Amino acid sequence: MLATTTDPAIDALTFDDALADLQRAGAELEAGGDRLEAAIALYERGVALQARCEKLLGDAELRVQQLVARAGGALETRDVRPEDATEELSAS
Repeated sequence: MLATTTDPAIDALTFDDALADLQRAGAELEAGGDRLEAAIALYERGVALQARCEKLLGDAELRVQQLVARAGGALETRDVRPEDATEELSAS
């Protein structure tokens, strides 16, 4: 099992910044030419950036307003925050 460390600098990135950094890391790895240790460090940074992007996307998805059917067929919207989410909400 891989042990992951949390980089405060990555944790502070916005989605757009994390995605741009991830794309740069991927392009640099694809170009090759780095020493082995540098390539491994870049790969590890890419994994952390991917995890940050996934977390931010998950949080955004939960913040999107959810339509809820009320009695009589009327619809209402309610905000769902990550800390309020339950299995039933994420399954829908």
